[in-house]
Amino acid sequence: MSLEFRFAVASDLHIALPHTIWDNPYRFHLVEVSIPALELIFQHLAQLDLDFLLLPGDLTQHGERENHAWLEQRLAQLPFPVYVVPGNHDVPVFRGDEKTISWADFPSYYQKFGYDNPKQLYYTCEILPGVRLIGLNSNNFHEKGDQIGRLDDTQLEWLKGVLATAKEELILVMIHHNVVEHLPGQSQHKMGRRYMLENAPQLLEILRPKVQLVFTGHLHVQDIAEDRGIYDITTGSLVSYPHPYRILHFRADELGRKWLQVESHRIDSLPEWPNLPNFSREWMGDRSLQFMLRLLTEPPLSLPLETARELAPSLRYFWADIAAGDGMFDYPNFPPKARRFFQNFSATGSDRTPAMIDNYATLLL
Repeated sequence: MSLEFRFAVASDLHIALPHTIWDNPYRFHLVEVSIPALELIFQHLAQLDLDFLLLPGDLTQHGERENHAWLEQRLAQLPFPVYVVPGNHDVPVFRGDEKTISWADFPSYYQKFGYDNPKQLYYTCEILPGVRLIGLNSNNFHEKGDQIGRLDDTQLEWLKGVLATAKEELILVMIHHNVVEHLPGQSQHKMGRRYMLENAPQLLEILRPKVQLVFTGHLHVQDIAEDRGIYDITTGSLVSYPHPYRILHFRADELGRKWLQVESHRIDSLPEWPNLPNFSREWMGDRSLQFMLRLLTEPPLSLPLETARELAPSLRYFWADIAAGDGMFDYPNFPPKARRFFQNFSATGSDRTPAMIDNYATLLL
């Protein structure tokens, strides 16, 4: 059976109506651009013959009721179907208040965008003939009320049942937290594991017989990672450098061969930000010092603070270049251990040759 369709992915929109924005000197998110940037994306996508759009979480900046309501109304005006899942910013508290929705409120705002059960934060639906989407909720809370990225046992059992009965030729999965590492040692590093699903290995084993494509967000980087046949395609944030979104083209022929062509686009200019990439790159660089000091002084590098302060200025754009995808890194003046550590973030294959697939790639599935 042949199959062909085209779709888009935009992640971590962090929609914030102007009066809901509050400043934080360490905020990497340039949330001021969220609505004009989204409108520019919608303008572009409306010109394409798209079959659907995926939004893998962090739809709003802090789960504000009015920001969710604004987005719900705006998505309903689009000429193609849209499917969403919640991110940690969308459901930041278990119990809501007059400003912020509760964890359980999310499906009621997005019943036109995947959710058919207002009491369940995950869903499945056939989005095209032969294509099934599974939208998972990776946001949960400890008994003390702290937010964590984890699939509970009830959802995992539900997922097993869905996969056992699914007849579609292709199954796509969307979830906010990463399920495959996109950074070296991400699941083990104190700063990186908060972006990983805590029980990712368990989820991957459940998915592996039938699923090859998983779409995530949360990390705010452009990256494609693979684990034994499962691709985790994570998309950078609309409100962070380089302000990307993706357009993807899937094809399957009658011989069973399958391809996914991935192309990335960026927002280069907005009315109040004529050179948006340069502005947001500097915005991120201005806020990067404390982040880099933590990276240098915590394991596995554990450098003395004095040494870290000497090296940190050279890393001003390190995270921006990670976020852009396909980065190559070498700091020859760094101590050998630190130099090797940062070289490992380069977009290279196992043989250390360049492997530029984060923004443009054709994946043979």
